[in-house]
Amino acid sequence: MPGPDATTPDTPEAADTGATAPDRDGAARPPAPSPSRRTLLRALTAVPASALLLGELPGLAGTAAAAAPPSGSATRYTIVPFPNSDDGTVNVYQSDDATDFRLVRASAYTPPTGRIRDASVLRHTDGFYYLTYTTRTWQDPSTTIGFARSADRVGWTFLYDHTVPVANLSRAWAPEWFVDADGSVNVIVSCSTTDNEWNFVPYRLRATNSSLTSWSSPVALAGIGANHIDTFVVRIGSTYHAFPKNETTKYIEYATASGLTGPYTIRRTGDWAGWGGTREGPALVRLDNGAWRMFFDGYGDGGYYYSDSHDTFATWTAPRRLPGVSGTARHFTPVKETVAGGPSLPTGVTRSFRSANFPTRYWQQQSSPADLAVVSSSSTAAQKQAAAFAVVPGLADANGFSFRDASGRYLRHWDFRARFDANDGSAVFARDATFVARTGTASGSVRFESYNYPGYYLRHYDYQLRVDPADATDLFRQDSSFVPVTAWA
Repeated sequence: MPGPDATTPDTPEAADTGATAPDRDGAARPPAPSPSRRTLLRALTAVPASALLLGELPGLAGTAAAAAPPSGSATRYTIVPFPNSDDGTVNVYQSDDATDFRLVRASAYTPPTGRIRDASVLRHTDGFYYLTYTTRTWQDPSTTIGFARSADRVGWTFLYDHTVPVANLSRAWAPEWFVDADGSVNVIVSCSTTDNEWNFVPYRLRATNSSLTSWSSPVALAGIGANHIDTFVVRIGSTYHAFPKNETTKYIEYATASGLTGPYTIRRTGDWAGWGGTREGPALVRLDNGAWRMFFDGYGDGGYYYSDSHDTFATWTAPRRLPGVSGTARHFTPVKETVAGGPSLPTGVTRSFRSANFPTRYWQQQSSPADLAVVSSSSTAAQKQAAAFAVVPGLADANGFSFRDASGRYLRHWDFRARFDANDGSAVFARDATFVARTGTASGSVRFESYNYPGYYLRHYDYQLRVDPADATDLFRQDSSFVPVTAWA
């Protein structure tokens, strides 16, 4: 078979929309989501093995490439945004895929005085979670940044407000945690002075004790220049990558340096990544497949967006609204962790996969496309055989999963339909045929996220198996949940 980068790629032009087809008893369902025009590169560039594992220690250079969580573990992303309606408190959300965030606790933390905006969260070496945040609303002078601590990410205790010692300081905004390769804990904060209160410069503060209660004098990040705000830095190998917002042009720019404080060289300006203007609060996290995801606040239109890079920041996918929280959440930074309690799915065994919300229906291979068919004890031997699949380690990531039918063909996505094809040995095929296990909605159920289209899941629609983007609805979560059971054949 030709590869999907030949004549029929996974693009909206080729995708089947399945409009208003019934999925149960003739009841029409909403049209299947049609993916936006994405520029996702199918030939993904490998991310260096030294790329940082952002989240557990933001900015720290790791020693291994990203990978799907091992069996029995789960990826967990936590964000603590202030709501669009109230900058006096923050909500806590979590997600296992950096796309579908679910509310853990509303109004989880309210500081004793002032406001809380632009909260950045860190999991420190002492096992506690720490917030740093802007302490005043945007209209008011703000010479401090706040700190709070939590044992569980949900209940927070105020620690202190730290006065940033910049001469003639007017505002200290959007502090961001950054842990360097030597383990030092830093905060990058945007500061303006009274002679020009809206002209911001990024500074670094370094913690001088392990309890994060004492800080060095601020040092400006050289080379980024004045009138840049919301600077976010990650480190890959020996290079520091900075993403500041240019307050003159309203675009997020890109700069690199060989040291945290610079000097930085601005590499990209204007609408270089296709995100558009009036974007701010960039925050990056590394996904399980090695790609980088940027979140940013679309304050000009009230939305919150994400965009992915699979080639270390050279190109980016078209921005998509973050489902569930766009229009509600404002300026946040994610923390990523690997935690216990994820789905366990043994490999080297044959299983059938039952729909969690249509329990008489199972994955079934029909010629090449995969469908959701009724299978029972009265089904023919051929029908039962067509609903049985070998579970094997993922072709692109051994912590993920691939599924093989009796003839040796693999389940993969093509035009956002699930189908079975012979393995052509290419990296593209391996990624198309690899899925990451996420916890499903029903007991014992699993959701399977596309390895190379993060946030897209195997789901049923009109009794067909498709790969569609998560929309943060309960219906989608149910439609994308499947229970591995003893194979019919």
